[in-house]
Amino acid sequence: MNPQEDMVGTMAVPEKDKLDEASLQNWMEANVEDFAGPMTITKFKGGQSNPTYKIETPGTDYVLRKKPFGKLLPSAHAVDREFRVIAGLHPAGFPVAKPYGLCDDDDVIGTMFYIMGMADGRTLWDGTLPGMEPEERKAIYHEMIDTLALLHSYDPAELGLENHGKPGNYCERQISRWTQQYRLSELQKIPEMDQLIEWLTKTIPEQKSFGIVHGDYRLDNMIFENDAPRVIAVLDWELSTLGDPIADFAYWLMAYEMEPEGRSGLKGVDLAALGIPSREEAIARYCEKAGIDELPPMDWYLAYNLFRIAAILQGIQKRVVDGTANSAAAAEMSDRVTPLAQAGWEAAKRAGA
Repeated sequence: MNPQEDMVGTMAVPEKDKLDEASLQNWMEANVEDFAGPMTITKFKGGQSNPTYKIETPGTDYVLRKKPFGKLLPSAHAVDREFRVIAGLHPAGFPVAKPYGLCDDDDVIGTMFYIMGMADGRTLWDGTLPGMEPEERKAIYHEMIDTLALLHSYDPAELGLENHGKPGNYCERQISRWTQQYRLSELQKIPEMDQLIEWLTKTIPEQKSFGIVHGDYRLDNMIFENDAPRVIAVLDWELSTLGDPIADFAYWLMAYEMEPEGRSGLKGVDLAALGIPSREEAIARYCEKAGIDELPPMDWYLAYNLFRIAAILQGIQKRVVDGTANSAAAAEMSDRVTPLAQAGWEAAKRAGA
């Protein structure tokens, strides 16, 4: 699999993902400002969770993102949450696509969906950024860090997002949620996953700060300007909530622990030669931009995030079995559940398990 080729761009809409175009056009005409057809609809190749479509019209291009068809896990595929957070962030000037409208009436196309603007730029998958000069690589990594620090700087109440998550310990809530989701989609016993769940539950650190967290912040979930190292849109807000910014930053930091397999992984890469900041340099820049003195020991947060990804991919694996997986790459991705759980348990042992 070559993510840059296999996951970027659009394709003809598969039969199982086709939409009722007449019904959709009627809804667009009634709910999207200045909309005028006719429409041409294709489907984006990337994404494992919520099917995403490109809608081209003579005047404007749009993006439709919806829940998958079929049986779904409880609370999963929350496209309404995605829409509300981008609707809160867009007026503040944070780089997100323009929100146009949310439809919670399943009768229109069969599932809930929302419409946003099309961000015209670059989607990057390979964390080593092949073909770029060292200074451009450094600038892109600095931009990712600075954008995340900006997100964490917002007061949710000032953006109308005070109800986007619950108060209290974010990691505790996340461990409970993803343990429940994992158990609902569990296909085989993975001893390291069971050990991780038990250990994480008993060792949750005190949460020192509170803010908007993205939940899946990584290189391929943002769009960069075509000719500059500037983020023009952060994508995929399904897992966003109010919580611990340190856990959110630690998720992005995992790239330094992951193998470079054409995705964001940087483990073993000669970072200095490429111009990519070291893990320590990335941490120092985040602390500077976020206005904090230092981060706590990160192995606990690494173990937590590896557990969380393993639980998410277990859900994808279950959808492969059930026939509701959104992407052709889903089966390949789901094979990573056991290695991630094992890596998480290794991080837990480094943290004292």
